[in-house]
Amino acid sequence: MEYYSWILSFHVMSFMSWMAMLFYLPRLFVYHVEHAHKSEFVEVVKIQEYKIYKYIGLPAFWATLLSGAAMLIVNPVLFETGTWLHAKITMVVLLSAYSFSLEYFRVKLEKGECERSGKFFRAYNEVPTLLSLLIVGYVVLKTFSLLFTSISIGIFAFIIYMIMQQKEKIG
Repeated sequence: MEYYSWILSFHVMSFMSWMAMLFYLPRLFVYHVEHAHKSEFVEVVKIQEYKIYKYIGLPAFWATLLSGAAMLIVNPVLFETGTWLHAKITMVVLLSAYSFSLEYFRVKLEKGECERSGKFFRAYNEVPTLLSLLIVGYVVLKTFSLLFTSISIGIFAFIIYMIMQQKEKIG
């Protein structure tokens, strides 16, 4: 337990760095897709996409996972604190899958093989916000609330619906 607070601090900082990539990379995808006709611009965006994923996102992802595992090893009592930890871990698994999906889209965009629209990436950009909201909610409140989870999902489903209803911008 002596090192738990240090590990927790590192975990929070790693999570923040990972989230920065998860929030920004889909926005770059929007710019990439909506300005595909500007080849010089797209080449710059491709470099940004690569660097934010490989140099910020991926290391921060691994640092978050490893520090989270270290916290559980140092403080196994966390497993006995209720369903909130299991809910958090479930959301982290979903967030991890989302993170790897961004690399899938990045590679497709780099090769010019992605058929997704700017509207799709605007909506897709809401996913990490929802998952991080749930993760932070479970951790801070130290509880799993089906009502909190359902309301959060409902609000974000509405936001995504509204994004998808917007007219496509061509730029």
